[in-house]
Amino acid sequence: MNPLTTKYSMLALLASSLASGLALAEEKNPERNAYFGETHLHTSWSVDAWVFGNRITGPADAYKYARGETIKHPMGYDIRIDTPLDFMGVTDHSEYVGVTKQANTPGSYVSKLPEAQPLILKDPNNPADVSKVFSYLLKLAASPPVPAFMNPKVTSTVWKENVKIADEANEPGKFTAFCSYEWTSMPGQRNLHRNVFFRDCANVPDYPFSAMDSNVPTELWKWMDTQRKAGNELLAISHNANVSDGWMYPTDVDETTGRPIDAAWAESRMRNERLIEIKQGKGQSETHPLLSPNDEFASYEMYQAILGLPADVGRIDRIHGSFARQALKDGIAMQDQRGYNPYRFGMAGGSDSHNSASSYRHDNFFGMHADTDGTVERRFAGFLIGGTMDVRLENPGGLTGVWAEENSRESIWDGMHRKETFGVSGPRIRVRLFGGWSYNKDILEAGDWVKKSYAAGVPMGADLPSMPTGGKGTAPSFVVWAVKDPTSGNLDRIQIVKGWTQNGQSFEQVYDVAWSGDRKPNKWSHRVPAIASTVDLDRATYSNDVGATELKTVWTDPEFDASQHAFYYARVLEIPTPRWTLIQAVQSGLAPPDTVPLTGQERAWSSPIWYTPSADARKQAPAGMTVVELLEEGANAMNESQLKDLVVGKAFWMRNNVTGEQFSQNFTTEGMAIMYRVGLNANMPSGFGNMVRDGYAGTNYAYHVEGNKLVIPVAQEPYSFTFYKLGDTYYAARSNEFGFANYEIIPTPQTATNPLTAVANLFSIELGLTEQQKQQIVPLLEQELKQLGEVNKDAKLNDEQKLEALRKLGVSFDAKISPLLNQAQQQKFQALREQLRLRLLEAAGEKALKTAEMKAMAFFPDVHN
Repeated sequence: MNPLTTKYSMLALLASSLASGLALAEEKNPERNAYFGETHLHTSWSVDAWVFGNRITGPADAYKYARGETIKHPMGYDIRIDTPLDFMGVTDHSEYVGVTKQANTPGSYVSKLPEAQPLILKDPNNPADVSKVFSYLLKLAASPPVPAFMNPKVTSTVWKENVKIADEANEPGKFTAFCSYEWTSMPGQRNLHRNVFFRDCANVPDYPFSAMDSNVPTELWKWMDTQRKAGNELLAISHNANVSDGWMYPTDVDETTGRPIDAAWAESRMRNERLIEIKQGKGQSETHPLLSPNDEFASYEMYQAILGLPADVGRIDRIHGSFARQALKDGIAMQDQRGYNPYRFGMAGGSDSHNSASSYRHDNFFGMHADTDGTVERRFAGFLIGGTMDVRLENPGGLTGVWAEENSRESIWDGMHRKETFGVSGPRIRVRLFGGWSYNKDILEAGDWVKKSYAAGVPMGADLPSMPTGGKGTAPSFVVWAVKDPTSGNLDRIQIVKGWTQNGQSFEQVYDVAWSGDRKPNKWSHRVPAIASTVDLDRATYSNDVGATELKTVWTDPEFDASQHAFYYARVLEIPTPRWTLIQAVQSGLAPPDTVPLTGQERAWSSPIWYTPSADARKQAPAGMTVVELLEEGANAMNESQLKDLVVGKAFWMRNNVTGEQFSQNFTTEGMAIMYRVGLNANMPSGFGNMVRDGYAGTNYAYHVEGNKLVIPVAQEPYSFTFYKLGDTYYAARSNEFGFANYEIIPTPQTATNPLTAVANLFSIELGLTEQQKQQIVPLLEQELKQLGEVNKDAKLNDEQKLEALRKLGVSFDAKISPLLNQAQQQKFQALREQLRLRLLEAAGEKALKTAEMKAMAFFPDVHN
């Protein structure tokens, strides 16, 4: 693929940026403008912000800052945003909102309450006193509501003032101020926070629903449904899934209630929670290296902690259930197997700053938590907020981009609701993504390409339209476009992140689709090499001598399977630039912290586009083996004693019957195990972490037998296998694969690689296939292998019927592959067909069938003539 790159002049970029910002009041644009705003910000009105030291700026100051005015940092120095925002929603914590401030205001109603006395700072400059008050706040958050603080004299008064300030700051066409707040649920110190945004402020409730009313998300959704019925349109944005300890995105049980997840739960979540915060000051929540081991850009602004957890409590934050990409994969697997998907969300970004302001830039970072990280000395010291949050890991936060017709509450909120949004790590990168079935490769050359893209497909956040009638063999195409922030680094590349599911397993692939310069993708991995870094580590500077100002392309999924549920989103990467820790190290002369990288690649994430197969397409999906079907065929589940005899101190080979990948596992008597002989780029389903790489490094992992389950923890998640015996064959079902028995213990194979790889290699070498031919033929081989496996396992067929089915498969395969070969290759193919047949049968795992078929000589007609 030759991606299109364009070099804009800086003046043109600046003019374009201003045209979509608040510098000009604009008319409605039916093709929509990109607006950037803050959807997560705290002021002195939040109880924790007050304790951190923010006691001088409130919501009105936050809106002034967003519009470009200078305000005071909580430590007293001036701060100002580099480029004003288009919109903002102040999201002070609804729990005891304003209580800390009022408790420390002599003569106020709250300051006289006995319950408020532990909130009064005797000496604001004494860290021990601040820590004592903060600990009391954490205790309040984990305890039943304090009636005195829930009095309408407190809650209603503060909320009405917040609404009044938002109305005063709102200026349609120039700047939008939302009525919004944060619902701060923290069960067991797990972050389940949501930011709630109202479409308008005319009829908002007297006071918000807080975690003091209920810390259960389903109760928040019920309240939101009630508000909607009363005429208040609203939506929620979940944030910091990365510190939720796996509770943000459950697949089986809602841990806050103990109730199983069902269709009603999924529908309620999607009706109310339209967006998720993909990145903020406490890290990104896109993915984790252990969830995406083949994504070289996954290790970005990592932040793992259990917020406010006492230092003497031994818990580790779980990873599965804490990141958006895995949730998207789990969601389509749930849709495929259960008929509902609770995780069809769009992307947003915010800062979570408690300073009434955030810089959103590494070159102007002034901390996020008032006095605790307000100076470079305190930041580099690694101050532990709440005993767990290391401020060295902080970043300046992200922003939400919305495609909307105009800068107004209604238009921007509607864009958020339809999920035509994108999150940025800070810089104002603009990105568009459209999906459809009929985009031409040259559509981006048209002056009205945006209009044509809307007309022929759907934008980010939507579902692909149905595949055209008779569209067999077609694949969806995506129009993707990105333009850099004129004040930041150039663009390195655009990637499409695809997720798909089959038989309970979920998979992902990251495709480089457009990139700067003349770099060539690796011929084996198809990955584009890393761009050269221009960062001067001694000066903490960089140059835009590399990269592009604009990237765009039309990309068609080369591995599309119409029978599989899938999603696609765009990720845009800037060139490497200095992180704030390097910049401030150079400025201060202090050594930079060694806990974080010196540089990073800023980025943008589009909302996904989903593909849902039709009922007819689903019929073409390869049949898997479920546990229910296995038991119906007479299989027996192995008990603890049988499982120990099978596993402990033993080694055997297993095959994933969905992908064909095979691997060996060795289990010691001391409870350690190792996985061998799987390629680093093997097509592994979700949940295997670094086990593939660790095996080649000789690194083991722990296992134990618990009841009838073989438990192998990966990234704090206790994944387990349950084994079943049917005749002489052992099958296994993995706990995160929705009731499928996808694994089988197999005899030691002749080759370590996936049998499909061996067959593809045979074809490639012997026939001299071109790269294009490989891309066409390998999917046919994979399809043939799966069909052979289905014939093999069809208990309804006798040997004669199986042989006839095999013969028909051979004829069908011959008809598909021959037109893809030239005349010389076809002649070689005739000689190879018998060898290919034997390898495919061996891969299908049926020795008896292969022996019988060899006698019949009927798989490929006329082979032996």
